[in-house]
Amino acid sequence: MAVQIHENAAQEAAREAVKRSLKDGGIEFVRLQFTDLFGFVKNVTVPAEELDRAWEGKLLFDGSSVDGFSRVEQSDMLLIPDASTFSALPWREEDAGIAYLYCDVYGSDGKPFEGCPRGILKRVLKEAAELGYDLQVGPEGEFFLFRTDELGRPLFDIHDEAGYFDPSPVDQGEEARRDILFTMKKLGFVIEASHHEVAPGQHEVDFRYGDALSIADKWMTFKQIVKSVARRHGLYATFLPKPFAGRNGNAMHCNQSLCDADGRNVFYDESSPDGLSQVAKHYIGGLLTYATEMAAVTNPTVNSYKRLLPGYEAPTNLAWSGCNRSALIRIPQSRGRGTRVELRNPDPTANPYLVFALMLKAGLEGVKRKIEPPKEVVGSIYEMSAEERLANGIGAYPRDLQAALDSMRESTFVREVLGAHSYDIFLDVKQQEWNSFAEQVHPWEIERYWAKF
Repeated sequence: MAVQIHENAAQEAAREAVKRSLKDGGIEFVRLQFTDLFGFVKNVTVPAEELDRAWEGKLLFDGSSVDGFSRVEQSDMLLIPDASTFSALPWREEDAGIAYLYCDVYGSDGKPFEGCPRGILKRVLKEAAELGYDLQVGPEGEFFLFRTDELGRPLFDIHDEAGYFDPSPVDQGEEARRDILFTMKKLGFVIEASHHEVAPGQHEVDFRYGDALSIADKWMTFKQIVKSVARRHGLYATFLPKPFAGRNGNAMHCNQSLCDADGRNVFYDESSPDGLSQVAKHYIGGLLTYATEMAAVTNPTVNSYKRLLPGYEAPTNLAWSGCNRSALIRIPQSRGRGTRVELRNPDPTANPYLVFALMLKAGLEGVKRKIEPPKEVVGSIYEMSAEERLANGIGAYPRDLQAALDSMRESTFVREVLGAHSYDIFLDVKQQEWNSFAEQVHPWEIERYWAKF
């Protein structure tokens, strides 16, 4: 039986525009995409003529087969495409004639599913709007390129030995990165910069900031573009935070600002000596207050914490600074519309919808409660003694996934943002992941101890 899904005039107009585009473009199939709790894209392809059925709440799927969604006895779920996300241009050559749409997940009762990551972000964005704010986000995308074998399977063989900003021919990934940029531009991305990063085989692509929901959707598309284009070049792209010991790792730095109803950046105050408003300072205070509780979501894998070590431009302590990259939060020098807060701990294995929801909610709590951040750190935290960090009020970020899970388990804040359903499942699955890792005997242990004892 079909479920009634209510729509407003704007949604109806957008849907009609999508149908015209499908007809005019001769597009026969539409790929409906959504994201599971752990940030992996799922999709189903339907004939273009079946799209109305999805909008009418008739497209059921088995939620119990999707990680973090539903139990077997409550498995029927619905995909409702968001017409504003429509793109008629595929990022894979073999997908010519296929358009795509991102979807929201509903329960069979016609109500938004509380465990839909996109829905979780929407709930916090609605709260921000009620306070008069809109979150603008600009993530930085870092990834490594590896060689593949004759069957296209990834090899643990890095693609080049280039370094930061190196050109070709030292940067052997330049052609793949160029094709990534062209594909992104075809899909409507505005590219700000791209370059070889610090570590061998590491690359970065930065695209224009925007509203948090559309940027979360674009981040998921970006990752698919990178992997698909890399494969066409005989390469394998990975967003793993730390493939190599002793090298820099992949981050998903989140540059963010709040705008008011008139589009003004409320983080900027020209009368302030540092150009930061009190709203910005309180937002920073909120992020630092809840950073540890959010850590299991912003850094959700065992490997995530291999990246968070001193000396690799990765944050290890709870601090903020306008002049160095050793702090959890950095304030880039740009002012005016470009005033922003850069949260440096998230990595690309995180679910962007959940990360954006949590960091926005943390910042809003800081604004509402007027949480003052600690004193700005000027020097490198890496070079400070434990006594100096203590004197400056600099706390430690979780050292591993277990410590992050322990902090999350005590957090009513994270539970409120994610909802009980997603909170409980996330903790359970990630605890099993840590337990599995902790039970293994690793090569380092054999090399270190076997011949000694």
